[in-house]
Amino acid sequence: MERQLGARAVFPSDKPWLPFQQWAKRAEGLKPSPLGLLIHPVYGLWHAYRGALLFDEQIGFPARETPDHPCERCTAKPCLSACPVDALDGTGFAVETCRHHLRSRAGETCRTSGCLARLACPVGRGHAYEAAQQRFHMAAFLNS
Repeated sequence: MERQLGARAVFPSDKPWLPFQQWAKRAEGLKPSPLGLLIHPVYGLWHAYRGALLFDEQIGFPARETPDHPCERCTAKPCLSACPVDALDGTGFAVETCRHHLRSRAGETCRTSGCLARLACPVGRGHAYEAAQQRFHMAAFLNS
């Protein structure tokens, strides 16, 4: 298939790391949420880029309007107050604070149900990952 398209498939786990987040910003006009994750106007925090095709030639695409940033319309910002250990302050993410919590007995809810801050976001709530997928991602974050 790659030869037919004249492209090479790449994945976020490939090393050296590739700029998937930057590509997503350019492709869809996405911006970071207060959690640091890119937020989609429809899918909220529940979208991911699992691969990309790299072409030898530049492909022109028509200009797109940048979507409204959903976080700018959100006055309550429940994502910032939902974290039980205040690992988020809207300007950064305290990674080790979060990991320490996840390793503790008190972190069981986050480990089994998913990040409470992410779950608190009202944008795209109907697209939230199923519990098993959230557990997988929490375990991967904990062990990264």
